[in-house]
Amino acid sequence: MLTISEFGRRAGLSLKALRLYDVSGLLAPAQVDPANGYRLYDEEQLERARRISVLRQLDMPLTTIAEVLAGTDENALIRLDRWWAAEQATTAARQATLQYLRDRLSRSGTTGLAPRPVLTRDVPATKIASIREDTNQQLLVGVIVTCTDEITTYLRAAGATATTGSWVIFHGAVTPEGEATVEVCVPFEGLVDPSGRIAIRVEPAHREAYCTITMNECAYPRIMLAYDLVTDHVRAAGLPEAGPPREMYRQDCHLLPRDEPAVDIALPILERNP
Repeated sequence: MLTISEFGRRAGLSLKALRLYDVSGLLAPAQVDPANGYRLYDEEQLERARRISVLRQLDMPLTTIAEVLAGTDENALIRLDRWWAAEQATTAARQATLQYLRDRLSRSGTTGLAPRPVLTRDVPATKIASIREDTNQQLLVGVIVTCTDEITTYLRAAGATATTGSWVIFHGAVTPEGEATVEVCVPFEGLVDPSGRIAIRVEPAHREAYCTITMNECAYPRIMLAYDLVTDHVRAAGLPEAGPPREMYRQDCHLLPRDEPAVDIALPILERNP
């Protein structure tokens, strides 16, 4: 058995960190002396302690570390890759937003969207699995990636087949200052029951107006230019809105070159009265 000082020295962790991990349930001592309250650790706990230390260097939250280390090494690798994908997506979005602001401040005139058409299409009724979650703009990308992965993993385990693409419905305005509800939707084929926060429903058939943007144009606030483009077109044409706006993602859009069409900004509409 190792004292907390010796264990911390060998694991590369401070006494403060070890006490925090004990309180959080992440790394409890093997024994606590009932007489004096001294914490004692087993040498076999050193590997877990070192893994925690490395994960903390990535700024991973304690709750996420607990999830990563909860199962086998294989499961830990899957959870680690999933979290890192969300972190990279968030970083990419922040970089794009920074460039947008730099262009505005330098008055370079490069912040607008290149001219593009707003089109309309009929969307058939579609069976979807979805998760609703409240989020702000800063956490949005991570929420989308995490929820999409959770849904597709569940569908695969249930024997269903996710069909082409996915989308996010915005039931309110998501901004850096305020939260709103988003609904991450994955269309599928097969028979699946709801489970936990995953709902199963049919998205009604509708007509929608949309424009297409690239991944480079997806970052907030630049993406709002595409929303404005669609909304202005709908209002100018006198077409009543029939539902909340949505972002429609092409399959594996994150793998496409950043300057190729990847996402549709869509708004359900009603037919113009004759």
